[in-house]
Amino acid sequence: MSATADSDAFVFFGATGDLARKKIFPALYGLVHRGGLNIPIIVLARAGRTLETLKGMAKESIQAAGDYEPACFEKMASLMRYADGDYADPNTYTNLKKALGLAKRPIHYLAIPPSMFGTVVQGLAKSGCSDDARVIVEKPFGRDLQSAQSLDATLHEVFPERSIFRIDHYLGKEAVQNLLYFRFANTFLEPIWNRNHVKDVQITMAENFGVQGRGGFYEEVGAIRDVVQNHLLQVIALLAMDCPVSQDAASLQAEKLRLFRAMRPIDPKEVVRGQFRGYRDEKGVAKDSQVETFAALRLHIDTWRWADVPFYIRAGKCLPISATEVVVNLKKPPLGIFDSGSDMPTNYFRLRLSPEVVISTGALVKKNGEEMRGEPVELIARHSTQREKSPYERLLGDAIRGDVQLFTQDDSVEAAWRVVDPVLKDPLPVVEYACGTWGPATAAQIVSGGEVWHDPQVETTQPC
Repeated sequence: MSATADSDAFVFFGATGDLARKKIFPALYGLVHRGGLNIPIIVLARAGRTLETLKGMAKESIQAAGDYEPACFEKMASLMRYADGDYADPNTYTNLKKALGLAKRPIHYLAIPPSMFGTVVQGLAKSGCSDDARVIVEKPFGRDLQSAQSLDATLHEVFPERSIFRIDHYLGKEAVQNLLYFRFANTFLEPIWNRNHVKDVQITMAENFGVQGRGGFYEEVGAIRDVVQNHLLQVIALLAMDCPVSQDAASLQAEKLRLFRAMRPIDPKEVVRGQFRGYRDEKGVAKDSQVETFAALRLHIDTWRWADVPFYIRAGKCLPISATEVVVNLKKPPLGIFDSGSDMPTNYFRLRLSPEVVISTGALVKKNGEEMRGEPVELIARHSTQREKSPYERLLGDAIRGDVQLFTQDDSVEAAWRVVDPVLKDPLPVVEYACGTWGPATAAQIVSGGEVWHDPQVETTQPC
């Protein structure tokens, strides 16, 4: 298939799962509503379902998402087809081939456990459904480096790399894309965006809720696999990479890969793993579980730009608020001629990625009065609450068009696993922490040089 040719059918494996109800059906509806999606949507499910049942499920999920128009849904429903059967049964793929009809360039979305990838991919190949096709696969893409490499080998038996779309919904967020734009659309950043001026970088991804009845799933994942290896390392890549030579996908991916390869594998001694009190009482969780619901770690990037600048990552559940925020702390001026005390904060950039979008900078200004004394202020560079496309709507639309820019490639995925693999293979025991706190007290030791974690606060700034 041409890299730029649009797919002419969307095949949905795993259409009865939780992800389908919460994210995928609303995203497909959004593509119909705003993007004019008009290709067949072929839904696969186990025997016993009917097309009307699946249409009803889709309607309920779209109504729950709060953006429902009857005429638009009817258009989407008219595109839906149904093929039933077990993924291990060759007849399932024979039925799929019939449902594809005249479609020549299908895209297959595998919202299924990675353990089923091999079975489905081989079924697609033997039936001819993989010819000139694309495939979208969901995270987690493997459990470690070895399993990721094995999955890549399985996919590459049938699909070339240009036809594989590894979806990380975080890369589809407007706020995350804005990191890239903010970095390279502004000339004032480049002279100071390096080890000469940046003291450290902190990233916090906090959730004020627990595992929400998904204890069995979380036992297989943990915070490092769930959000650090993918979401947060991707954020660091956008923060720390050099400017690509152009806006095309190959240039962007090349710079991200160079940055991933410069990340030093994490030393388990520079990691604190926590577990909120009560996690072991969740259904599906082992009574002696050592799965982390919180992780704080120090990351090093061995490049001329970032040598000796620590990158601190903190992610966890049952923390005081839900927010994702980046703080880039700058060094103090070489000579403090106004304020002799050491209690004045340094300049910083703060980038709030969720739930609000805020870009701001911290500065010092003179207080009113005769003395040359200062006070900290925060200057809001951007604060927008404008409604955006959902990440899945954006990413599924890009995949259908063959645009790989916001998807992860095999070499980058494997490079990211190399960074976290030492922690997964030789982890220190988890430390219990109380819900509503910022994790174990020992997490404070991760931040060196007398510094402290920047705790995100409830955003009170009004849109400008």
